[in-house]
Amino acid sequence: MLCHHDCVLWLTNMTSAGEKQYYALTLIKKLFDYIPPEMTVSLLYDIGCQLHQSCLKYRLLDDAILHWITFAISVFHAYGHQWACQIIYHPCKCEVFGLSDGEGCKHLWSALKHLIAPLCISGVSVFWSSTWMTETLFCLAAG
Repeated sequence: MLCHHDCVLWLTNMTSAGEKQYYALTLIKKLFDYIPPEMTVSLLYDIGCQLHQSCLKYRLLDDAILHWITFAISVFHAYGHQWACQIIYHPCKCEVFGLSDGEGCKHLWSALKHLIAPLCISGVSVFWSSTWMTETLFCLAAG
């Protein structure tokens, strides 16, 4: 999770492939542990439309949290979504996002991609590898 200035707030250890919503939900809940309960959060996410609809349909987030979140799709992914989705979730259609494009995570991953192969988790030492990888990525992103 990155702030508006593309600085790392939190990292999660992704142990399964694909865009799993529980990674995003965990980071959102973590964020709301550290901010005032009435603070507005603008969230740009590749599948922000699906995450928002899942939260409404399955009550994945408390109403107290969901009320303060504005969901949108990152600019690059917006044009791959259906027209109705683009109208609702495109960041240029929402006043709160300004000129943010939501591609900060892509830039971070691009900068850290050389670490992916050497840090792959496998074998018995899963806990050690996971802890080391998270701490290493955090130090690299912060430094």
